[in-house]
Amino acid sequence: MMTSKPRHRRTVHLQILPSSMTVLSICAGLTSIRFALEHQPKAAIALIAAAAILDGLDGWVARILDAASRMGEEIDSLADAVNFGVAPAVVLYATMLSTTTAGWIAILVYPVCVVLRLARFNALLDDGPQPAYAREFFVGMPAPAGAVSLIGLLALKLQFGAGWWTSTWFLWVWVTGTSMLLVSRIPMKKMHTVSAPPHYTAVFVATLAIFAAAVVLTPYLLIWVIILTYLCHIPFAIRNQRWLATHPEVWDDKLKQRRGALGVSEPPCGSSTRLA
Repeated sequence: MMTSKPRHRRTVHLQILPSSMTVLSICAGLTSIRFALEHQPKAAIALIAAAAILDGLDGWVARILDAASRMGEEIDSLADAVNFGVAPAVVLYATMLSTTTAGWIAILVYPVCVVLRLARFNALLDDGPQPAYAREFFVGMPAPAGAVSLIGLLALKLQFGAGWWTSTWFLWVWVTGTSMLLVSRIPMKKMHTVSAPPHYTAVFVATLAIFAAAVVLTPYLLIWVIILTYLCHIPFAIRNQRWLATHPEVWDDKLKQRRGALGVSEPPCGSSTRLA
């Protein structure tokens, strides 16, 4: 009996680790607002990045430790609303849009769309089983991607100074466009479902090395590489989802097997039936 108590305590401590990481991410997101209000935009960006990293790690840790819980899911959803909805909006407003009413309207729209997007995500989880291929896609832009899109505007200013990219009209259009993508029904690929053939391993390692160097040398330009790459993937995600929807026979196939099916069954790029 005496030896079981320490083991039980260790188990309890491990069970709360994912939620503790989520709480830390909320603290990072809220602290980014403080630094933005104190005119320290670089620190604000770094803290939102830290919140995003913690947000990605908490779910992974929960799966590894088998510590997933309903309460943890709810905390994670609320953390996303703070870290990727409220925090980026206030940071952008404090650093670039505080002088215009139009800017405040756009800033109001963005976190509202983040909350609506998260509410829809939670509702879809409770709607019952989805088609097997649906788990490979987000419905609309995920909240972390929306936050990167907003913070990218501040990154442009820090990298290049003032220009047309800091004008109110451009900021308003960009923030509004990002907000619409959040609540859209456009499919976007979940990154953990993307993999490359084995013979691309060397390319992947080289890309990872370049990414690591860019984090140190040109972090603000790297943010825009991420944004543009993500936006460019959307047409391919739409095409992939539509193909999968019409080919249920490959839903449970491994990715390598699916590539073979794609090569045989998918209509060529110039075919008029491609988007049917």
